[in-house]
Parts: sequence; C-alpha cells; structure tokens
Amino acid sequence: MCAKRVPNNSSATAATISAESRGCLYLVGTPIGNLEDITLRALRILKEVDLIACEDTRHTQKLLNHYDIAKRLVSYHEHNEMTRSPELLIKLEDGAKVALVSDAGMPLVSDPGYRLVALCVRHKIPVVPIPGPSALLAALSGSGLPSEEFLFVGFLPQRSAERRRMLEHLRIEERTIILYEAPHRIAESIADAREILGDRPACIAREVTKLHEEFLRGKLSQLEESLAERPARGEITLVVGPLEASAASGQADTSQSLSDRVEELIRQAKLDRKEALKLAAKERGISRRAAYDQLVDSKSKPN
Repeated sequence: MCAKRVPNNSSATAATISAESRGCLYLVGTPIGNLEDITLRALRILKEVDLIACEDTRHTQKLLNHYDIAKRLVSYHEHNEMTRSPELLIKLEDGAKVALVSDAGMPLVSDPGYRLVALCVRHKIPVVPIPGPSALLAALSGSGLPSEEFLFVGFLPQRSAERRRMLEHLRIEERTIILYEAPHRIAESIADAREILGDRPACIAREVTKLHEEFLRGKLSQLEESLAERPARGEITLVVGPLEASAASGQADTSQSLSDRVEELIRQAKLDRKEALKLAAKERGISRRAAYDQLVDSKSKPN
C-alpha cells in the first residue's frame, strides 16, 4: 500500500515501522449520477480504508449500501473543512488510511479538500488520487465543441455584478470555457455570457449520466431562447466554444485598415487597446506582434 517493502535489517526495519505508522489519504472519484460509473480500484480502496470523509454522509451511504460496503463515515464539507482537516491529519499521522470523497466526481474539483491535501503534503503524509468520473470532462466530450484546449472556471459568482466582471476577464479567451451553474441562475448567466463574450457556440450538459441526461447545443442566443421556453432543471455544466475569428471562416474585412479595426473594437466591444489588437490580429490570422508592427508602420508613413 503506501509503505514500501524494505530489506530486513535493523535500520531498515526502523524505517519500515516509521513509514507504516503514518497513514495514507486516498482521493476517490465517485459517480456523478449513474452508480455503475465507479472503478474496481475505487471500490477496493473504499473497502480497505479505516475511515471515509465525505461531504454528505447520507449521500455517500447510498453508494456504500449499493456495493455492500460497511465503513465508518465522517462529514467533511465547506462549513467544517477548517476544523475537520487537522482532526483527520492526526488520524493519518497515527497510521489511519482515509478516503476522501465528494458527493459526485473527483474531490477538490469545485469541492472541498484542498486544506486537507495541503496539510498532508506539508506533513509528508502520502496522497494517492484514485481517478473517477468528472462532470466537466463528460460535458466537454459530448458537447461537440473544440476540446484540444479548455479553461475550467468552476462556478460563476452568484451576484450579477461579480459574475459579469468575471465574464469580462474571459472576453478574449481563445479556449473552450467550461463552467458549472445552478439551474435557477443558468438563464441569467447565459444572457450575460452572450452579451459580454458574444454569440458563441455553446452546449448545456444537463444531468450527465443520470436518467434525464440531455445535451442542448447551439449559439448562446439559441440556448437563451430554449431556456425561456423550458427552464433547465438538475445539475448543469455549461460549455462555451472559443471565440470564432472571422479569418477562420474567410470573412475578414480586408478593406478595413488594421488601425481602424482596433479603434472599432475599442469603441464597440469596449476592449482595451491590447485586447483589441489581439482580437484584430486573430481575425486576420496573424500574430499580435505582426499586427503591432503593421500599426507602427502605418503610423510612420506620411498621409
């Protein structure tokens, strides 16, 4: 398990005793909906550990009951993470094997656990991830949007002003954006995203792996209309495609000078000069450095 086997001599034996006296923290991925989505290794670890720390003991108990696993559970969530982490660290230092699970998916991904892992690393307690289901990767793979590069944002802020401020930072993001959102806020978030990011291709992945799994694909404006007709329910992952450059579709307006386009973006899209130059360069299929050189050359030439 965590302690390595060493030769049988006095000094090595002492080292073994010291290693075995320290426990091990397992980060176990659990199903995001369908209870069959769990690995054989995860089930073995859950059976072998001394203790399972989980967000909601009632939720995790349903999973354990499904696989006939009887194990002691202790709550570990955002409201008690600060005090529970040192308590678990003491058990780990005494040699306990502890599994950390979230209600769904991998621990620490938009879920508590960072404090405990950081403490274990600091105190040289082994930390072993047991990979499992992930809502963000499942949504990305089924979205039909570019998946080579992506940015996972997690949950957007609940307050409108803070949410819009975060979206402003993502305005010129060139990668696919993945975020989580609550069903009662998804319509507002999509409306803000369309206004700030532009009418990008997107996908709402709803209830992934569950009975009512659904993928809604289209432009943000189309998803906005769809939600107005039928509000979303359940667990939601929103995938927003990258900014579509005009150059990629052969629609770049070559009749407009680069400097005029930069000024237009500053005025209409409310970008700063650096962002506007980057976007204008992307539209023309050139590097930002090449675009900058063009601007300098155009300013140096006499009218």
